Amino acid sequence: MSEDGHPIPDPGSVRYRRILLKLSGEALLGSRQYGVDPEFCAFIAQQVADVHAMGVEVGVVVGGGNIFRGLAAAARGMDRATGDYIGMLATVMNGLALQDALERAGVPTRVMSAIAMNEVAEPYIRRRAVRHLEKGRVVILAAGTGNPYFTTDTAAALRAVEIHAEVLMKATKVDGVYDADPVSNPGARRYDRLTYVDLLRDRLQVMDSTAVSLCMENDLPIVVFDLDRPENIRRVTAGEAIGTLITGGDPT
Repeated sequence: MSEDGHPIPDPGSVRYRRILLKLSGEALLGSRQYGVDPEFCAFIAQQVADVHAMGVEVGVVVGGGNIFRGLAAAARGMDRATGDYIGMLATVMNGLALQDALERAGVPTRVMSAIAMNEVAEPYIRRRAVRHLEKGRVVILAAGTGNPYFTTDTAAALRAVEIHAEVLMKATKVDGVYDADPVSNPGARRYDRLTYVDLLRDRLQVMDSTAVSLCMENDLPIVVFDLDRPENIRRVTAGEAIGTLITGGDPT
């Protein structure tokens, strides 16, 4: 234990000691068509709790697509900036739901918002976020970047760089990055490793180009993996070859 009572990671069992976990809003749907499934939230929370118990410092960025999508609203005529701000508020709602699930699992958690709403979340201040992590608290970073026209993928990359995370872990519904949609194309090939340049050149639909470029400029590895399988967050954190690893090096 550290002086703060935070478990000290075992170097032999942990590859990444500070992680940024990116969850889509749809990840919180579970079996529902809309909103948040408390049962699936609890499933995610238990996975995060297991990693936290290993002494890993965890930041989380969650999307809002299960509640509202700014781009979809803009396509139907709403002002894009207005739609994006509504989407940011949706991420705060998801963050609060995830905080509740994490604290029920016994994990101290703080929600920090890029848009001021002091009654429900702390304002995002980078140094304070890092201090929460050092004290063993999971930090949920909500409201995106606080600016319209930026996706939550870009917010995740930005926050990961700011808090000096060692990896950006993107949880999805599939087990990695494919050269085509594996749902509609059963012959799609999964990649074990890719480079940032591969993602940008081939326009693989993993993260938007702004997020990928930010990771590339700061040499931040990305792991894309299947959230639905129990213990996958722990396995990625331990360095197991789960999903697709994206780095700046030669994928071979």
